[in-house]
Amino acid sequence: MPAAPLSQKEIEDRLAELSGWSLDGDRLTRSYRLGSHLAATALVVHIAQVQEELDHHSDLTLGYRTVSLTVTTHCAGGKVTAADFALAGRVEALALAHGAR
Repeated sequence: MPAAPLSQKEIEDRLAELSGWSLDGDRLTRSYRLGSHLAATALVVHIAQVQEELDHHSDLTLGYRTVSLTVTTHCAGGKVTAADFALAGRVEALALAHGAR
């Protein structure tokens, strides 16, 4: 059964609890800056592990010292669902542990 899209109010309420995350159309987005390219790469590896664990995969971009994510639920027609916020919360915790800003 596909995940149910969240209402605009639900999205706004949940975004208020996630520092630095924003809504871009029907996608959650966030970029992190790290102290080095190696630190950014390590964060990407850990995010990929969480994505596999949750079986929920975002678009993930690695830059020199940056990591950017775009999160949406494809099986919900590309809309934002609770699964997107579950992933975002896990990523936020990882990013903080890696010293990301």
